[in-house]
Amino acid sequence: MFAHPWWLLALLVVAGLVVAYVWNERRRRRNTMRFTNLGLLEKIAPKRPGRLRHAPVALVLVALTCLVVALAGPLATEQVPRNRATVMLAIDVSLSMRATDVSPSRLQTAQQAATEFVDQLPPGINLGLVSFAGTATVLVSPTRDRDTVKRGIATLQLAESTATGEAVQASLASIRSVATQIQGPEEPPPGRIILLSDGKQTIPSDLEAPRGAFTAADQAKQQNVPISAISFGTDYGEIEIEGRPVPVPVADSDMQEIARRSGGDFSKAATQQDLRATYDTLREQIGYESQEVDTGGDWLMAGTILIVIGLGTAFALGARLP
Repeated sequence: MFAHPWWLLALLVVAGLVVAYVWNERRRRRNTMRFTNLGLLEKIAPKRPGRLRHAPVALVLVALTCLVVALAGPLATEQVPRNRATVMLAIDVSLSMRATDVSPSRLQTAQQAATEFVDQLPPGINLGLVSFAGTATVLVSPTRDRDTVKRGIATLQLAESTATGEAVQASLASIRSVATQIQGPEEPPPGRIILLSDGKQTIPSDLEAPRGAFTAADQAKQQNVPISAISFGTDYGEIEIEGRPVPVPVADSDMQEIARRSGGDFSKAATQQDLRATYDTLREQIGYESQEVDTGGDWLMAGTILIVIGLGTAFALGARLP
């Protein structure tokens, strides 16, 4: 694609120059062949570099083509880091995250993968951290200070119950706060919530309640903030409570519905490698965006270099450009 495609009409001029050069060369050849004494012609005609004599003209014509393309403003799609976006990382710290079905434990693995995600996220993105168990706590408000977020991740502590809806609502409030601070003619900065949990919401028990996860997901949809829900763990996880093993299988269906209602996406991670791969995918989706950029500068540089080489070649061969 081109920003100014009408400039490509100038290629007709370049094509005309090619035709004129070929016609001129044939005319010269016909005039030369009028000499009947070829032996005399070989003695009086200067030595010419053969086909190499066409190189300067060819280089200049290619250079002109590059310059015309540069004027047309060629566009290319590139992945560029996002700026102004706000991402809230909401991590479940309920007791079920103590399960060791993912070694060394669900929480420790989540902390390690989240830290790696923070390190690799583009610096222009505001990143915040929410932990949730019986209540949701904004540990780090959206910031570009990655060390602060990593320290918050390292301090995550287990607690009872799971208030998934509150985690989403707290994340939405943080995203709104950043949006009100960034004023200007541009659209509000995009927001995204990464929700990592292994179990069902327990507070409140009704997911459709005002503080419920489904209600919060609907609110996220209204605010155009998709939720990337990651269901982390396995079906055979268990923890020990008062000396008794208690099964804590991962709950996928609720997380899927949260993602669907918010307009986001759902991922299932059963191992450390799965979680890392999920974060890698999210980093590409959240941290970068496709933009059309003008690559005319490259064509301009190529055209200029070819012109210089063409003129230098003509000088070296003792040739002249028509």
